[in-house]
Amino acid sequence: MTHILHRQIHASLPVAAGGKGIELFDRDGRAYIDASGGAAVSCLGHGHPEVTAALHAQADKLAYAHTSFFTNGPAETLADKLVAGAPQGISHVYFVSGGSEAVEAALKMARQFFVETGRPERRNVIARRQSYHGNTLGALAAGGNEWRRAQFRPLLIDTHHIDPCYAYRYQKAGESEAAYGLRAAQALEDKILELGPDTVMAFVAEPVVGATAGAVPAVPGYFRHVREICDRYGVLLILDEVMCGMGRTGTLHACEQDGVAPDLMTIAKGLGGGYQPIGAVLLSRRIFDAFAEGSGFFQHGHTYMCHPMACAAALAVQEVIDRDDLLANVRAMGAHLSRRLGERFGNHAHIGDIRGRGLFMGIELVED
Repeated sequence: MTHILHRQIHASLPVAAGGKGIELFDRDGRAYIDASGGAAVSCLGHGHPEVTAALHAQADKLAYAHTSFFTNGPAETLADKLVAGAPQGISHVYFVSGGSEAVEAALKMARQFFVETGRPERRNVIARRQSYHGNTLGALAAGGNEWRRAQFRPLLIDTHHIDPCYAYRYQKAGESEAAYGLRAAQALEDKILELGPDTVMAFVAEPVVGATAGAVPAVPGYFRHVREICDRYGVLLILDEVMCGMGRTGTLHACEQDGVAPDLMTIAKGLGGGYQPIGAVLLSRRIFDAFAEGSGFFQHGHTYMCHPMACAAALAVQEVIDRDDLLANVRAMGAHLSRRLGERFGNHAHIGDIRGRGLFMGIELVED
């Protein structure tokens, strides 16, 4: 008998009692290989001694201080580190407790940016079908998975969706990658013109689509076209790297491989590696300056933002990733995985596509 409202009410779940490395253990001692890192979270595995030591040390010093009255060392140091490794133009970080909160905050930042700069008519959000951005209402509205949205549609803000850049499903026979990327990006411009350029505030996209499409990267050039279109019409580009970011694709940020820098970017999951709930929005200097030169505040906030223990854990995770050169390992092992999957399943009758970047890989199962 459980008093927890679990995700699946009728499921009989083992009780996780411990974890070490790639394994989880139930209370009967049975071991489970955590092959997916949970929900693509546990990038350093379980029980990493340096991360747990950092948590212990921070708990002894300071567990919590409200951000209306204090900042704290781990949050400041982590923000410095994230900005130093961020795409060009990123200047500040807003810490939250997870990915959905990060997307929600990014949408509100985009809206407030246009209010602060005297363009309140910009209210429309464009996103892509078969995307996933979280389960809070704003994030769910941006998401393009109809099953997740259906029963909550009356509660969602109006969001407009275009097709994703999904070569296996949408590239035409005989069409080059370059031509397809241009055509896929043109759908964004067409939607902006349909809605009216002066009404659109943001385009939201995952550089590599994760949970609801299965590690789908855009073709080369697509996001450069998207960036150009956003710049042409004054639309903010929000890149959601909650799942694909923080090293999973072989670079710290997946958008590095696309040669673009966003106005706002969301991160989580691999940021804290599961050791504490943490997410963040990385924002560009022009977003920050609009707030600083306008109202002087961001009209948003959460009780646990900039949580000292969460930031201490995330800082320890990121320091291990840097010190042990784990991004190089992701690239090497990702190339090996891609090659072996191709050798094993490339001609399989029910494998339609093998794709991804780094160790963020997907296999699409098909009937024929």
